[in-house]
Amino acid sequence: MNSSLNAARRRWELDEAGTDVVDVLVVGLGATGAGAALDAASRGLSVAAVDAHDLAFGSSRWSSKLIHGGLRYLASGQVGVAWESAVERDALLRFTAPHLVAAHPYVLPLTPDVPRAQAAALMTGYRLGDALRAAAGTPRRLLPGPSRLSAGRALALAPSLRADGLRGALLSWDGRVVDDARLVVALARTAAAHGARILTRCRALALAGDGARVRDELTGDEFDIRARTVINATGVWAGELTPSVVLRPSRGTHLVLHPGALGALRAGLHVPIPGERARFALVLPQADGRVYAGLTDEPLDGPVPDVPEAPESDVAFLLEVIGTALDRPLSHADVAGAFAGLRPLVDAVDAPEATGGRTADLSRRHAVLRSPDGVVTVVGGKLTTYRRMAEDAVDAACPDARASRTARLPLVGAGPVRPGAPGRLARRYGSESWAVRDLMRADPALAEPVALGITRAELVWAVRHEGALDAGDLLDRRTRIGLVPEDRAAALPAAEAALAYA
Repeated sequence: MNSSLNAARRRWELDEAGTDVVDVLVVGLGATGAGAALDAASRGLSVAAVDAHDLAFGSSRWSSKLIHGGLRYLASGQVGVAWESAVERDALLRFTAPHLVAAHPYVLPLTPDVPRAQAAALMTGYRLGDALRAAAGTPRRLLPGPSRLSAGRALALAPSLRADGLRGALLSWDGRVVDDARLVVALARTAAAHGARILTRCRALALAGDGARVRDELTGDEFDIRARTVINATGVWAGELTPSVVLRPSRGTHLVLHPGALGALRAGLHVPIPGERARFALVLPQADGRVYAGLTDEPLDGPVPDVPEAPESDVAFLLEVIGTALDRPLSHADVAGAFAGLRPLVDAVDAPEATGGRTADLSRRHAVLRSPDGVVTVVGGKLTTYRRMAEDAVDAACPDARASRTARLPLVGAGPVRPGAPGRLARRYGSESWAVRDLMRADPALAEPVALGITRAELVWAVRHEGALDAGDLLDRRTRIGLVPEDRAAALPAAEAALAYA
């Protein structure tokens, strides 16, 4: 079946959804929800999947873009979570999304703030993580092992580091996705190719074990979707539809630094957070020249917003921590934008006492819960383990279904890339990069750059094939132009033109 998502397909699948009874209704189209739709559809089940907004509208687009092996979880004794992370990272690197996920180097500078004993313990942790890599079957050619760097080599990779007192650095490697929102789009399109109905702008108003009352947010029409089983994959909003689910949301903030703010950065940075045993600030250079810097971990009190904001306290904290390792401290002038995401951490009765109220110490293990009316809810976890979360949710919802196939199922774009494909397109579109290039050849005006090297052709492609319905979809999720307000405003006319062109 065709994998293309667009307004026309949405219209006719919306008509069908109100009349048929599907095997599985998935609510929420972040990574876990889209993954659950794919898992169920690839088992031969009929699937409808709805989201009140867009693909990857919630937490999935606000991650650190890390596909990691769980080193932090090893440090806190969560060996099972670390192993699961290493296995899922291997699946993404080798089988399901090698066009979107690749290894990336990270430098941990050995400054005077990092005692030698701590450096030795960190290297031991890196080596244990490398042992997990080997046990998961990931070849070293895809994910190199850790090593010790001289001060000169560390400065060559990260010239903005403070040279005074630098004893060298620890070099480690981990997985990283080129764009978390693009991973979700690939999941949704692959699910569609297996027959799933992917319906954005459809808000679930109420859930039951046999379906949901849904409102089309574009027209205001309400209708029922009937299903044999229902999976609630709405993340931090799960409790709004299934009140028995209790979560402790955690806010994670990232800064978007101007290109050049940290010089010619050739690797990411791990900067130890003072007073913390196994937490680091992350500096993540992007292919478009921007640099992301994060990550806070603060409890969220009160109502859960659709789009969380990064508070000034988080911005100041990150600037201060990252500045401890730099030759020139960062200032607010280096910050082009900021974003915050919410983690749907599973609450526990003794959590406040066990963790001192800190969400940073809550387990990242996911949970699959069944409410009295039969709705299956999947919460917790993290981006790296979305596939396992989805598999577990479908297993719980459909115990008689055939076994999951997704551990080795390539996503849209994961096929061979034709020689000569432009590197940036190949990293974002994989085997579809030449189809995007063909749009430019058919109409040279579409080769015009919009921002960050992104062309008008990519916006048109997103409308025709990736389910983009408005300018926000194009600028905030199919691309990440919108992370910087000035860039978003400048690109808005091109996004509107692409919607009209397509």
